[in-house]
Amino acid sequence: MSRVVELFGKRTTSIQDWEAVVGSQLCPYNSDKCFKTRKSEPSVAIGTCTIYHGRTRIPLIICPNRFLADGGQVFIDILHLLTLHEPGNYLHLVPEVYLPGGSVDYMLVSVNQRKVVDFVGVELQSLDTTGTVWPHRQSFLRSQGVEAESLKIKPMGINWKMTAKTILLQLHHKVRSFESVGRRLVLVLQQDLMKCMSHKFTFDHLEDAKLGNTIHFHPYRFVESNDSNRLTLTRRYSTDARGISKALELRQDPLVDLSTIVTRLQSRIGPHTRFVPVHAPVRSEL
Repeated sequence: MSRVVELFGKRTTSIQDWEAVVGSQLCPYNSDKCFKTRKSEPSVAIGTCTIYHGRTRIPLIICPNRFLADGGQVFIDILHLLTLHEPGNYLHLVPEVYLPGGSVDYMLVSVNQRKVVDFVGVELQSLDTTGTVWPHRQSFLRSQGVEAESLKIKPMGINWKMTAKTILLQLHHKVRSFESVGRRLVLVLQQDLMKCMSHKFTFDHLEDAKLGNTIHFHPYRFVESNDSNRLTLTRRYSTDARGISKALELRQDPLVDLSTIVTRLQSRIGPHTRFVPVHAPVRSEL
């Protein structure tokens, strides 16, 4: 059985015109070309969203765009953190906002009369692989009758510790920026990565999510079914700047004025950033 769970957003167990799917190179989560391309062939998108890992074949997300499924449910799940948002305000989703502590994947922004009222930062964290998924991808395509080169299957794993350490370092750089202006930053990740982080690092101080905390962890469980794969939010956690590794030093002071962030968001919002949730079909619980 293939180690590829999802390719270009399609379940590998589903019936598809795989030649057309691969030919389009389309990511269904952002309606654009898949950004994961081969280093040797930048024009060729790899398209792998999720892979099976280990003997128990745990499905693991290796592309952050995979979290954008179900009409942006991960953003709907953080609406309560927009504490100044009121009925009638418009929501905007602004990608790649640079702050002194580093770039933030998305800002969910509450806007009234084209004025920024509130915002929440969102980081999407997938898992990094060791080795290459390409031979597995090609092997799957050949099994579906698509012409693809036959390559030796090489070992492929998950770089758990490096992924966990990298995201904690990034959070440490960014948390003070958000804490200094009284706003919140959410890390969206897979439940399996959250477990890894809690085992390899000191997470005993984390508590059930509280609005007063700056950093919020939203772990999602990957659920497979015959109908479709989906992500379900599990137990949420939160902490403050002191709860993020104090051993990591900052090279740049991440403190920033609230007006600086608001000005940057103000210049970025427009019709193209308007967040309109896509209606997702209601599915029965497993």
